[in-house]
Amino acid sequence: MPSIDALRGLVMVFMLLDHVRETFFLHAQVSDPMDVTSTGPALFFSRLLSHLCAPVFVFLTGLSAFLYASKQVDGRATASAFLFKRGLFLVVLELTLVNFAWTFQFPPSVIYLQVIWAIGLSMIALAALVWLPRAVLVAIGLALVAGHNLLDDVHFAAGHALSVPWAILHDRGWIDAAEGLRLRTSYPVLPWIGVIALGYAAGPWFAAGFDAARRQRLLALTGLGLLAGFAVLRALNGYGEAPWMPQNGPLATLMSLLNITKYPPSLLFLLLTLGVGLLLLRLFERQAQARGGEPPRALRVLAVFGAAPMFFYLLHLYVLKALYLAAVGIWGLNQGQYFGFDGMGAVWLAMAVLAVALYVPVRDFAAFKARRRDIAWLKYL
Repeated sequence: MPSIDALRGLVMVFMLLDHVRETFFLHAQVSDPMDVTSTGPALFFSRLLSHLCAPVFVFLTGLSAFLYASKQVDGRATASAFLFKRGLFLVVLELTLVNFAWTFQFPPSVIYLQVIWAIGLSMIALAALVWLPRAVLVAIGLALVAGHNLLDDVHFAAGHALSVPWAILHDRGWIDAAEGLRLRTSYPVLPWIGVIALGYAAGPWFAAGFDAARRQRLLALTGLGLLAGFAVLRALNGYGEAPWMPQNGPLATLMSLLNITKYPPSLLFLLLTLGVGLLLLRLFERQAQARGGEPPRALRVLAVFGAAPMFFYLLHLYVLKALYLAAVGIWGLNQGQYFGFDGMGAVWLAMAVLAVALYVPVRDFAAFKARRRDIAWLKYL
């Protein structure tokens, strides 16, 4: 559906913004861009926007898996096999091309297990979960999303039999894989498995023949319900997130309220981001419906990025790395003095310029992928 691709494309653009910041705003970086004591509002809210990317993308991955299954003769079996193979593909991609794009080091001394790794493992988990009844799938998804913060105080020391699996599942940390090689589990996967399961469970809302008005009501009610849950839990200042504190002024206090934990994603992080994501999905669908099913031009542009997200992801990483290395080659390691940006306004402008520059290759690849369905490996990108 165009609205799904458009929403996926929007969050990919927010991701591009964050990666431009990480590449060309390093000289103005802080230890945590969500730390209200050391971060200005422009950087804080730009980073907050990028928080939408992973939850929305993982949720839509589950939703898309259901839609893929619904088109197959032996739906669950085909979907399960595809999810397992694509999940493995993404894991390998993270360990190779993605990690190299970040480090440009071969052989690597550090491998960062980030969002592509988490999506890959979540897809492998969903390959098993699709066989469950929908009600059970919903229960598991809710339990993982809402309950994983109960495990925040569970830790295992290095060398313990559970230290490695727990670092992968919930406790962000380091794994000594071999001499001279360390793995960083930047995206513990347990809550992401819950998100992808809930995305798959929401799939019937988008099935052929499902009433569009009813779907939009469900999206509105669910999105508003998630945001209400966020507001109530944040007001109680208890479970699901580090506490907030009143600051000097209303804007700083709002920033403290919205300072939510991504690694792993807290319950409140997922309530806020998925709530906003569902409301955006409803908005995009209504905009297309108001024009007789034809999305506005802005949504059509976003849908291009959403139609080939993995190609866009890899392309933007290597373009950013090439630009950074070119700048270093010309001016040396003098970011902030001879190159780089002075503020977030310039970061936003650079993001827009890059999005325009990447549009044509992404559009052409998406068209090629749609045209050449006989090339089996293309469906994994």
